[in-house]
Amino acid sequence: MDVPSLMRQSVRFHGDRTALVAGRRSLTFGEAWERGIRVANGLRAAGVRPGDRVAAVEDNTLGCADLFLGAAIAGAVRVPLYPRSSREAHAVMMAQTDTVLVVAEQPYAEAVKGLEREVPSLQTVLVRDAGWEDWLAAQSADDPLVEVAPDDWYIIRHSSGTTGRPKGVGYTQHDWLVNCRNWYYRLPNLNWDSVVGHAAPISHASGYLFLPAWLSGASNVLFGAFSAESTLELVETHRVTHLCLPPTMLAAVAADPSASGRDFSALQCLLVGGSPITDRTIEAGRRVFGDVLYQVYGQTEATPLTFLTPEEWFATVPGSTPMRSAGRVLPFCRLEIRDPVGAVLEPGGVGEVWTQVEAQMSGYWGDPERTADRLVDGWIRTGDIGRLDANGYLYLLDRVDDMIVSGGFNIWPAELETIIARHPDVRDVAVFGIPHPKWGETPMAVCVIEPGATVSEEEVIELVGTTLGRHQKPGRVQLTTEPLPVSPTGKVQRRVLREPHWAGYEGKVGGA
Repeated sequence: MDVPSLMRQSVRFHGDRTALVAGRRSLTFGEAWERGIRVANGLRAAGVRPGDRVAAVEDNTLGCADLFLGAAIAGAVRVPLYPRSSREAHAVMMAQTDTVLVVAEQPYAEAVKGLEREVPSLQTVLVRDAGWEDWLAAQSADDPLVEVAPDDWYIIRHSSGTTGRPKGVGYTQHDWLVNCRNWYYRLPNLNWDSVVGHAAPISHASGYLFLPAWLSGASNVLFGAFSAESTLELVETHRVTHLCLPPTMLAAVAADPSASGRDFSALQCLLVGGSPITDRTIEAGRRVFGDVLYQVYGQTEATPLTFLTPEEWFATVPGSTPMRSAGRVLPFCRLEIRDPVGAVLEPGGVGEVWTQVEAQMSGYWGDPERTADRLVDGWIRTGDIGRLDANGYLYLLDRVDDMIVSGGFNIWPAELETIIARHPDVRDVAVFGIPHPKWGETPMAVCVIEPGATVSEEEVIELVGTTLGRHQKPGRVQLTTEPLPVSPTGKVQRRVLREPHWAGYEGKVGGA
């Protein structure tokens, strides 16, 4: 199986049905496919050949869908870039993958212009500006019918980790289809009346929902640049049935004053993933949208691994606490908790999450050293610390690299963040280790608070101490109204907060 053949089949079956809605435009499958064909022919005219890498930095616009279809039709390999990444990061990702052409939405044009002089493989920088429609109309509308094999590369996504250089993960045509199919294993089924809304970038997690919707004859609605109010408006207006949001976006839309009184009765599934979610955000989302919250856990390297349904999220399960979990392990996924030497731990043991899943990565693009570290005997080392209970619920505690060792005790920042985030005055929080003359390290909590809030540093310290124990209480708390630094995919960058405190130290781990 390959992506363009199945997409082409869906056009035959659903040609006159609505495929895409973007802004004020609504396109049938036939109309959208013709635009994809024109993009494919435009890429080919620019020298792109099957298997060549084509990068893009863009928002969820009609042009984004044009390239999604066009790259597949041309047999090109998409390399999504993140709008929030720096020019240097774009250059690294394109050089790493030998990208030959990059498409940039007008607002991000300056971030890539001239990179053809810096990235050896890059030949063309194509800006999607006011002339995009004219460029599109000038291309041939004849389907090039490029032959694509199941084992040909389809996409290279860069892992969004918070440290180090980007890591490219390639998926073949077959593996991407399997991956996308697996995402819907525990979600409400798609049908002709389904409407999949994309507030989050289809270059990231929401992209796993785009292709299955197309193949099913459902509609994809692209929301454009994110704003909480416009997301709420579009979900209501278009009667969206399936929606994917990272926790930060869910918190924003649930807190928006315009959320109350809207009609979200068509919504069957609001999928949350990409980073941990607080109890407050879960409850706020449930209050606004109803019992439609699902949660997924996985990584670019291996996904999906666990799911949590609305029925499970708030259920009472003997031996488990579903609301505190990342979900239950999917039936086609192998997942184990292992100690530092790779020995499998019994249920309840705390260690690193190892996994095997259908269509997992076969390696990092052009990086055998990193591949050898993360892919061991067919198992993916996730770098996440967690525990697994006897019912198959996974509880994530932290990242291996973020662990704090204070006086010989292992402290997981995410556990402290969960407790601190329960305080009504705390909007967001990040915990990381800083040097301590006696204990080697001690936790520091940076708390984003509401303007005018009365919470004190001592109150936060006491909250952690009484809930988790005195040995885990923060040695320092900083209260701020400024947002936390986040990565291009919206993950809090603890490293950015931590590094200034370690200036002048040889390492980033303190000794007691």
